[in-house]
Amino acid sequence: MFQVRIHGRGGQGVVTAAELLSVAAFEDGHHAQAFPVFGSERTGAPVMAFCRIDGRPIRTREPVMHPDALVIQDPTLLHALDLSAALVVVNTTGTVQAPGRVVTVPASALAREHLGRPMPGAPLLAALAAASGIVTLAGLEHAIRERFPAAVADGNIAAARAAYQGVVAHA
Repeated sequence: MFQVRIHGRGGQGVVTAAELLSVAAFEDGHHAQAFPVFGSERTGAPVMAFCRIDGRPIRTREPVMHPDALVIQDPTLLHALDLSAALVVVNTTGTVQAPGRVVTVPASALAREHLGRPMPGAPLLAALAAASGIVTLAGLEHAIRERFPAAVADGNIAAARAAYQGVVAHA
């Protein structure tokens, strides 16, 4: 089972990102589940969501305590997180130190360029897909098209493709 924990702030699309990842996994023929954990439930408050992907039905329902991958939408949260996952994908242009593999992506800038808003979810998920192979870019694009209206989907897909290619080029 591949387990992902996504961290960000309310309003950044953390919950949507987990849902998109699970739909992409389902599209690729896997079993998947996604669910959030909320704190104060307000814009800007720390938010966490989880996604599990497996080839068999997933029976466990508890939070992901030992993720295979972390996706961090807001780098200001880095100081408060345990970065000991095998793969850490971070929305930043800076350097991040962690024991496992770290992939940094200027996800907010890519989203702003292609979507007109700094919503980092789709580019970060594409970076996760490129770095881990857990879902395909085609599966992710399908999930995005299913979730958003055409113009918003097009912008998210363009940002996702740019992030995916950036990770592949640096691999």
